[in-house]
Amino acid sequence: MNKVLITVTAAAVVGIGSSFFGAQTTHAETVSNLEAKQAQIQDDRNELKANLSDAEAEIADVMIELEKLNKEITKVNDALKENNNMISQTGNDIKAKESQVNKLEEEIAELEAAIEKRFDILKERAISYQQSGGSISYLEVIFGSQSFGDFLSRVSAVNQIAESDAALMEKQENDKKAVEEKQNTVLDKLEELNSLKVELEGMQAVINEQKQQNEDKKAQLNNKEAELATLVAELKIEDSNLASLEAEVKQSIDAASQPIQAVSTVDTADNEKVTEQKATEEKSTKEKSTKEKSTNNTPSRSTGGGNIDIAINAGFAHIGTPYVWGGKGPGGFDCSGFVSWAFAQAGISIPSSTAALQSTGTKVSASNMQPGDIVFFNTYKTNGHVGIYLGGGKFIGSQDSGLDVADMTSGYWKDHFSGHVRSVVR
Repeated sequence: MNKVLITVTAAAVVGIGSSFFGAQTTHAETVSNLEAKQAQIQDDRNELKANLSDAEAEIADVMIELEKLNKEITKVNDALKENNNMISQTGNDIKAKESQVNKLEEEIAELEAAIEKRFDILKERAISYQQSGGSISYLEVIFGSQSFGDFLSRVSAVNQIAESDAALMEKQENDKKAVEEKQNTVLDKLEELNSLKVELEGMQAVINEQKQQNEDKKAQLNNKEAELATLVAELKIEDSNLASLEAEVKQSIDAASQPIQAVSTVDTADNEKVTEQKATEEKSTKEKSTKEKSTNNTPSRSTGGGNIDIAINAGFAHIGTPYVWGGKGPGGFDCSGFVSWAFAQAGISIPSSTAALQSTGTKVSASNMQPGDIVFFNTYKTNGHVGIYLGGGKFIGSQDSGLDVADMTSGYWKDHFSGHVRSVVR
């Protein structure tokens, strides 16, 4: 799918919410900070709505394609039905013609038997004619003939047989020829019908194949429609979460903008806030130091084109870089664009799309992950998000909130880790 849709994860929403509203932030943050965060949320919502619009537009395209395909399927089914009817009718015609042929063959056999019988009668008449004083030449005609046709010629030549008998024999011969001609016509038609049946059966095979192709394509489009519909539903839920968060920020801004009534304990409260802020800063400094130390202790694994530490450190140098769909440079990254860019800094060339990265390098088990491996997460689709594993259950990647280090041992990223891991340098 060309339009990759960026989702604002539930973990991100919760994270922002907790940073906004823990411990009465309306009194801890300035109005300008709250307004900046409000603007960021509005930007996130605008981006999400744009992605939602793209998804809905793609659903509309799929529906149009499905409508066209359904019309094509209807045409193919109609053609298949008509072809089946023609095959059935042709089969019936063939049976009828075969029956006619059989009947004509019986008629010809009966007619031939009748002709032979009359031929014997004519012979007897000729003998009787001779015995009663007829010419000997008539007997020569009878017994010298080689066939019935020859016999007729001889009879006609000598003109010794009664005219009525000659007419009868001529009629018999004409009837026989007529039956044979009719039989030949039926046989020709039968051959034509058999040829048509073979052709129709060939057409049937082609139509069935086309029907199967259309059904397969329809199933693919239905699956795509279902995936997009699910994505749209998820985006709407996330937009609703952001809308609620935006409303809470606005309430905080309104509250912070109101004059704060002086109380006798204001100095004590301020001192407590300073102490709490200092402790928070010290904790953050320690965590950052521990994180950097962990990164610096990551074992180096050199390849012919560079060192994996270079790729990881290149990413750390750009923490906070905003997410940009299709971004492949320091000014903005999407998830796969960052991974490709980071490895390029180490002289390692890999693809810049999640689809291609899924088959890059060597597949390793999640239990054997090492720093520098590429890890995948199921977001808007299977393996829709990718990052670089750092070790200790952490990975660096470009999420909706920008380039950052995330924890994949709990929360959203743990739940969405697909288990698919690729090693580029092993």
